[in-house]
Amino acid sequence: MTDTPPFITPDWPAPRGVRALSTLKGAGSFGPDQPANRDRLRTLAGLPAPAHWLKQVHGITVADLDAPAHPITTPTTTPTADAAVTARPGVVCAIQTADCLPVLLAAADASAVGAAHAGWRGLAAGVLEATVAALRAKATPGAQILAWLGPAIGPAHFEVGAEVRDAFLATDPTAADAFTANARGRWQCNLYALASRRLATVGVHQISGGNFCTYADPARFWSHRRDTHAGENAATGRMASLVWFA
Repeated sequence: MTDTPPFITPDWPAPRGVRALSTLKGAGSFGPDQPANRDRLRTLAGLPAPAHWLKQVHGITVADLDAPAHPITTPTTTPTADAAVTARPGVVCAIQTADCLPVLLAAADASAVGAAHAGWRGLAAGVLEATVAALRAKATPGAQILAWLGPAIGPAHFEVGAEVRDAFLATDPTAADAFTANARGRWQCNLYALASRRLATVGVHQISGGNFCTYADPARFWSHRRDTHAGENAATGRMASLVWFA
């Protein structure tokens, strides 16, 4: 038995009042097929309110959780988006992942927070740029934005084809630094490096995290690619990464 909480608390210089966490495998799965687990996460993590979940589609749409018509998400009201932002205390942004990169964001004065689901498709399409723009529109003008890169598949295990590399190099030739050729004629892709580059281009330079690998750590993390390689993709769960402020 252990009293260790089943989640990671980000090591980032977030301002007082901003709270964030990323669940570990031991907390259970928080995919859309696990509504009971999503419900109990409020108690498990001490959330101030139910989390706002998204129907993630590897796009760049950002949900405004402060919009008057935006209800607490349910299986029938979940917005289709891959990021969310809020400037209201007690509103919890939630992202689910199992190899893709969760990125949590906060204004340095705690005026707004946000979260993004950044797989390679979303990164290449500009989900982080869209999320930072939406967050800045809510935050105090001129406030610095901080970012934390949560658990994702590491470059040693994320093998991709040339089409993935080409998608990034089409707009940023220097993104080649995030790809390493392997002996199979394919590429090892560093999602953390790509995300850091994308954030830097929109003025986010205070970036923490990025030292995990979901594939290489089966005791702590779900990994879709690892389970697929093992022929067990149907059993893959989802971690939850959350951010809010008081």
